[in-house]
Amino acid sequence: MLRIVLVDDQTLVRSGIKGLLDLTPDLKVVGEADDAAGAIDLIARVAPDLVLLDIRMPGGSGIEVLHALGQRQALPPTILLTTFDDDGALLDGMRAGAKGFLLKDISLEHLAEAIRRVAAGATLFRPGLTERVVRGLQAAQHAPGQAPQHDADALTTREIEILRLMTGGFNNREIAEALHNSEGTIKNHVSSILSKLGVRDRVRAVLRGVSLGYV
Repeated sequence: MLRIVLVDDQTLVRSGIKGLLDLTPDLKVVGEADDAAGAIDLIARVAPDLVLLDIRMPGGSGIEVLHALGQRQALPPTILLTTFDDDGALLDGMRAGAKGFLLKDISLEHLAEAIRRVAAGATLFRPGLTERVVRGLQAAQHAPGQAPQHDADALTTREIEILRLMTGGFNNREIAEALHNSEGTIKNHVSSILSKLGVRDRVRAVLRGVSLGYV
């Protein structure tokens, strides 16, 4: 069973999400908080398998919670929840260590699946938001006609293809199916991508890939 901490300043929202998750036998809400300070203390103390974290709360944002927990090395897999599409919050959340970003109007089926995937190590960002962020970063970082500046240890064509699929939140199994490779082969490619880009996880690989113009 996956143990979840739910953080949202609106009581009705927390009750609604908890009620939905209670219908799913493999998911259990083990703690709730309604502000940033309470969230930081609760998450560090309970050490849940996953956190559902509201972005905007009194006393500090969800992004600040991520930064505080990251400094304590107590940041579990976290999905940010928001009422509105917000490209800036998505990018800030990715940089702060969030592994997923979802709108609060998501269905129980999709929320439960998102929780399972992120808890298992996947990243999950709504593709439309991710694509807009990627386009915005590219526009800001590369003048028209300017070629991307890559590191000397450049990614191969296959690695760039895999990195672009990672940007869409696909896990190794899904990438393997899409490219007709074995999951082990994709895992090796991902390890090579992380090493070449000098990052430790998939989210930072995506951000680094964007900054270098790979995606």
